[in-house]
Amino acid sequence: MMAALPFGMLMGAFAAAVAVVILCGLRATALADVIADRTRLGEAIIGATLLGAATSLSGTVVSVTAAGSGDASFAVSNAIGGIAAQTLFLAVADLIYRRGNLEHAAADLTSLFQCVVLIGMLCLPLAAMAGPEVAVAGLHPASVVLFVVYAVSVRVSAQMRAQPMWRPTQTSLTRQEAPDEADERHRAATGPLLVFGVLVALMGVAGWVISQVGAEFIARYSLSSSLVGALITAVVTSLPELVTTLAAVRRGALQLAMGGIIGGNTFDVLFLVLSDAAYREGSIYHAMGSDDVFWIVVGMFMTTVLLAGLILRQRQGPAGIGWESGLLFVIYAGAVLLQVFSPG
Repeated sequence: MMAALPFGMLMGAFAAAVAVVILCGLRATALADVIADRTRLGEAIIGATLLGAATSLSGTVVSVTAAGSGDASFAVSNAIGGIAAQTLFLAVADLIYRRGNLEHAAADLTSLFQCVVLIGMLCLPLAAMAGPEVAVAGLHPASVVLFVVYAVSVRVSAQMRAQPMWRPTQTSLTRQEAPDEADERHRAATGPLLVFGVLVALMGVAGWVISQVGAEFIARYSLSSSLVGALITAVVTSLPELVTTLAAVRRGALQLAMGGIIGGNTFDVLFLVLSDAAYREGSIYHAMGSDDVFWIVVGMFMTTVLLAGLILRQRQGPAGIGWESGLLFVIYAGAVLLQVFSPG
């Protein structure tokens, strides 16, 4: 369908889909904050699960569609490239949060745990790639393990919130989550959840359009699947995370912002599970290229830096942001330059 469109209409469809993703993502953030209060699950949990999954839906559709069409590299790089981009968004949010270092103010046990889970989940595709190519009911065993790890981590995160064994030291810069209204916890969450579901559906449709345009870019202009996936569709489908993170920070919902990014990143790894199921030519892990492995390592490196920043909790950096945010900018910029200018 996209092949028949001239360049102008192709870009118009792309821009319209991006606008839908951004606007729906912005509205979803406000609703997620309300849902966190009314369900009493907390900002970090809702951010890591409901909001993270919703804002990642368009990217999921891109990866699954690409895998179904046989382009494994496009599917993998779109999933993993989004993790690097979304982690960078926390550094951008740190720039606009002027009261102190964002990682200091948003200290939360759930975010620390989710970072550890994410690093572990990113190890599994590399292990699967190095191992034998096997499949059970069309899935590599690593895909099953990834899904189980994610499900267990969500349950453990909820348990940690109910009975924490560790708490961050409270300082003058630490921001605590609180309901927007005194009676918010006594109101029903059904209405916001229904509207949230409609927004998710719209973002899914927009994701399909973006996947089709991305595939057309690859075919029409002979671009690298990894380049388009990691630096175009991954960044575009990650824009809801940027919008929701900045909106959450401006609203003072710092745990929601942090949880939305880290939780969205763990959910993004599940793109590989769905992509593996959709990829009919064997294990998607054994179809990955060196560029895809590169972005997995970049994602692990950036998450490690973020985790270190959450643990060390620098109050305020010399440039107005924490050292970890500055390092995230450097790592991502270096990765992009290597990807764009690498031979072949």
